[in-house]
Amino acid sequence: MSQLKIALLQLLPGAGAEENLRLGLSACRRAAGLGADIALFPEMWSCGYSFPQEPSALRALAVPADGEFVSAFGRLAGELGMAIGVTYLESAPGAPRNSLALFDRRGRRALDYSKVHTCDFGAERVLGRGEAFRTAELDTAAGAVNVGAMICYDREFPESARLLMLRGAELILVPNACPMELNRLSQLRARAFENMLALATCNYPAGHPDCNGHSTLFDGVACLPELDGSRDTCVFEAGGEEGIYLAGLDLSMLRAYRASEVHGNAYRRPALYGPLADAHISPPFIRGDRRD
Repeated sequence: MSQLKIALLQLLPGAGAEENLRLGLSACRRAAGLGADIALFPEMWSCGYSFPQEPSALRALAVPADGEFVSAFGRLAGELGMAIGVTYLESAPGAPRNSLALFDRRGRRALDYSKVHTCDFGAERVLGRGEAFRTAELDTAAGAVNVGAMICYDREFPESARLLMLRGAELILVPNACPMELNRLSQLRARAFENMLALATCNYPAGHPDCNGHSTLFDGVACLPELDGSRDTCVFEAGGEEGIYLAGLDLSMLRAYRASEVHGNAYRRPALYGPLADAHISPPFIRGDRRD
């Protein structure tokens, strides 16, 4: 494998699922024409990350995981020979979820993920939550790659990326819908660095409420034998404008780095990390809107 080409679909959504389906399918065709191996949407593309708080209206807006909105992208992935990660407000028992469906280049469903860390201090308190971080081997035209997913606020918890690394992820796909400023970009840089893996983030462009573009690819490779000092692991950053941005990931270089460098799993001492799984919350971190 030389380069895995990832299309970051930094696009403005339409007025609803029907229009977003049309816009999304067209964008994937354009991405394939650019030579992409994977196309990734921003967070909750089916509704443009705009959803009501009233339960019956929220359920009416959600789409089923096996319905036409999602399935159409699976068929297109097989037609184009390109993996597609499509995001949507998913119909689910209890409450709709913020979800991703990832199809491989043959149109097979490789991975389903629902956002684990919902923003319960804001609008997402009405959503259901995912319960696990999973990985899958994704068949792409450039070869197989071990992939996991986080969605937006998930990236703010080191445990999210760490669990995915421990489960074999080489690449984490990160759909997003918020301003990507210095500190959030620094979080992505840290997750890539400390786990020796790549993170591809797709955000909505400027012009969408509370978003500013700056979709990125961090490759996680902090040093190379031929270089003095460290290198920038950010290998691509878009501006704020709407567009389809193609970012290249050198997986061969990443795999060689992971096989010899010191981060990741080799020198951890997990027997000492028990408090990480302790559910007790002490001041000053007690919040009245937290869900158990």
